[in-house]
Amino acid sequence: MIPASVLEHALQTCAREPIHQSGAIQPHGVLVSCRLPDWTIQHVSANVEALSGAAPDAMLQRPLREFFDDNVIQAIAETLGFGEPDTPPQRAVVANIGPLATLCDVSVHVGAGLAHIEIEPQPRGVGDRSPTVMAQAMIARVAGSGHAADFHQRVAEQVRQLTGYDRVMVYRFRHDDSGEVVAESRDTALPAYLGLRYPASDIPEQARRLYLRNRIREIPDAQYAPVPVLPAHTARGEPLDLGQVMLRSVSPVHLQYLANMGVAASMSISIISGGRLWGLIACHHRSVRQLPPAVRAAADLFGLFVSMRIAAREQHDATVLEDGARAVRDTLAVRLDSASDARLALASELDLLRRAVDCDGIALLQSGHWHGAGRTPPPERKHDLLAWLHRGAQASGVACTDASLDWSPSPDAADGIAGVLALPLDPGRDEWLLFFRCEQVEDVRWAGRPDEPFVVSDDGQHIGPRASFAAWHETVRGSSTPWSRTDLRIAGRLHLMLREHYRRSAALPELGDLLARRARQDVRDHRARLLKLSELFDGLVHLGPDATVQLSERISRLEEELQSLIETVSVAAD
Repeated sequence: MIPASVLEHALQTCAREPIHQSGAIQPHGVLVSCRLPDWTIQHVSANVEALSGAAPDAMLQRPLREFFDDNVIQAIAETLGFGEPDTPPQRAVVANIGPLATLCDVSVHVGAGLAHIEIEPQPRGVGDRSPTVMAQAMIARVAGSGHAADFHQRVAEQVRQLTGYDRVMVYRFRHDDSGEVVAESRDTALPAYLGLRYPASDIPEQARRLYLRNRIREIPDAQYAPVPVLPAHTARGEPLDLGQVMLRSVSPVHLQYLANMGVAASMSISIISGGRLWGLIACHHRSVRQLPPAVRAAADLFGLFVSMRIAAREQHDATVLEDGARAVRDTLAVRLDSASDARLALASELDLLRRAVDCDGIALLQSGHWHGAGRTPPPERKHDLLAWLHRGAQASGVACTDASLDWSPSPDAADGIAGVLALPLDPGRDEWLLFFRCEQVEDVRWAGRPDEPFVVSDDGQHIGPRASFAAWHETVRGSSTPWSRTDLRIAGRLHLMLREHYRRSAALPELGDLLARRARQDVRDHRARLLKLSELFDGLVHLGPDATVQLSERISRLEEELQSLIETVSVAAD
């Protein structure tokens, strides 16, 4: 086993690799990068002469029209006119390029002020089938699937039928960035990968970012020799960003990874949902295989459909949960509004609250008391929970979320509870609403040991991918299903509503005290006025009968008002 410090160094080294600045492309195509708007050539790949008939030095800083037909340039310009900067490459034209009139597929995109033109000679005998027609046929074959597992399986089968790869997998990223094969179509001579899990280090963060930028990546020959891009730096002296170039040369670590798996050619199609990388359609082949650009374009269109279908399903599931939570909030708000003290009434509404958030149990910590419903930790664990809450407490919002046993010494001590989501109702008085999820004991089948994701040189300075992908079993304890973004949104809205009712409940005693003080002051004021009238009455012996009656009636009314105030003060005091 690799020592922890060495493994951490290897992971950091891998994470820092600038894979978008490889400075080279794969040899099955040519790259020409032009400055806009004058189309002056700024960069070319070192193999450009074989196609254009001109040496790289002869092309640099020269107008593109000296080497390309005006019709080709016009098609490229029109394609750019329909796109936006920093978007994936778009096919522009199929044309004869260079003195040998080589039939080529031309794609283009704009990045950092440069138009990157990628030119791929088409293999002989390949017809340019319509990508749209191919993608439409694939979509029709999977569109009727309603169950997620069946849909994923059909997707894998359709991509394999389109591309002819030996193995096609639907690979989904989990909450911790590890990946799992959720569907697979393969040659029966190959071992099954379905259900295997891969550590997050297999596809590091910077690679996942590139999958978002460029939806298709093909490696026709994993043993290729990279072709340098000349010059490797921009006019400002910065490394050239090739992140969205389809021909970009990939990390040597990844190429070795493929070799260790026995993969000679590969392709990936990104599945994107809600702006995040949901997963990949990963394709492997045991021998060199280059796909025609039209087939890749069809795969890209199909990938867009798969992404939209998965995003729609996730949105539907989230909407169902949020609609249910909204109904719970509305019912709870009515009940709390009708209660004399919403704070005290909350303890009797835990069964209703359980329906707001997807959980196994709920507890209310209030005035030192533990109120629970459903599956919760033993009440004697509340001190451990409070200590954990204090470590992660915030003034407002969803204060603590957790999917591990940071608050408990062991799964057994937690009575099978692992996940906690905590809402602070009154942190100053240690009043919290806690949602719990049960521990999920999993028998995980890893593709190789997850604690050995790299082969590290003896000096610890060089890393390579692991050499073994044999299934490795691990029983995972102490974690629950993680709280999703939908769970957190629902909990956040519930928290706002509960805090508002808490605020109102806290304000009621203060308002009562204020009214009582005001009533007592009014009593004192009326008493002082009565005393003054009494003194005045004693000195007015000369008043006539009518004036005396009017003064007496006035004093009687003041006495009645005083008696009413005294009764009001008595009720407020009770």
